[in-house]
Amino acid sequence: MKESSTKTWLKRLGVAGFLFFFIKGLVWIAIFVGIGKCAL
Repeated sequence: MKESSTKTWLKRLGVAGFLFFFIKGLVWIAIFVGIGKCAL
């Protein structure tokens, strides 16, 4: 039972980490696009 709960937590952390870095990357792309548009 302990192994399955540990695996569940690792899966949740993996998904949360993926979403965090994915969204963070999209935000940075949006920032650079915004800067590029302002510079023109």
